[in-house]
Amino acid sequence: MSTARGLVAAQSARFASLDPLLPPAVEPPEGDVITAALPDGGRVAALLSHQVYPPQSVTRLWSAAEVWELVPLVGDAGGAGMEALVRVWRQRMDALDSGDPDSSCVVHWPSRDAEATRVFLGHGMVPLSVLGVRIAPPPARPRTTLTIRRATPADLEAVVELSLEELRYSSFVGSTVMRDEAPALKRRTMGERLAAASPVWLAERDGIPVAMAECAIVPSEPGTAASIRLPHGRWGYVNCVSVLPGARGSGIGQQLMAYAHQELHRMGVVGTYLYYNPPNPLSSVFWPRQGYRPLWTVWEVRPASGLR
Repeated sequence: MSTARGLVAAQSARFASLDPLLPPAVEPPEGDVITAALPDGGRVAALLSHQVYPPQSVTRLWSAAEVWELVPLVGDAGGAGMEALVRVWRQRMDALDSGDPDSSCVVHWPSRDAEATRVFLGHGMVPLSVLGVRIAPPPARPRTTLTIRRATPADLEAVVELSLEELRYSSFVGSTVMRDEAPALKRRTMGERLAAASPVWLAERDGIPVAMAECAIVPSEPGTAASIRLPHGRWGYVNCVSVLPGARGSGIGQQLMAYAHQELHRMGVVGTYLYYNPPNPLSSVFWPRQGYRPLWTVWEVRPASGLR
């Protein structure tokens, strides 16, 4: 068995001990590999990817324009292995021109790995995003005076307004960036989603849209990107939930999500997942109350030169 395969097997076993919902680790693809030596003579490794997103990329709405992402393979070395890897990563970043303010260093790691958490915090990274999962059965649909319905292409203006409102707020409390091109990008992407009859729901009060839940169906199958983060199965993805400022605090979001959860489960999903920002004082309270709990944490530092 190769060193990489040995690390994959050991890391899979550690993942299983940390959280039963974590899928097994996978061998990273070919790329820029960094390695680090451990005091006991063992070695750990990681893939370091470098991505630059062009101005018209929708990814720039929740990401820095230039991203260095570490994909660790530490086996069962725990915090010591991660510390050794991040030190080598920092040295690599010191040798690069990574001072652009619109840049970041990122790593996705299981939320329940407290040893790794200590390492990331010690190197100046912050938990800007969390992938949360919900596998509970859908709640009973609450009584409501709202009208909740599927959005259609005729609702594009309302959907774009709600999507941009969520983007504005998130830009203060997470990884989101409110860029000049955001309205055009949102109009394009939401127009495509509505034209494809994607699962997007609007909540109306007195005929006026006050909230939106933009969702999708994502299969986690061998070889898919989702299979790296989620157990195999058909999952509901909650991409954006937005309530207009004047309607917040009245239970509209809870009613809308109770409806959306029922509809997604009716479509045959094994569970639902989403990303939320721990620094967000609204979503960090709201989503746990809806039954979501952290599975993966996205650790980040901006600019990339801020990695200690």
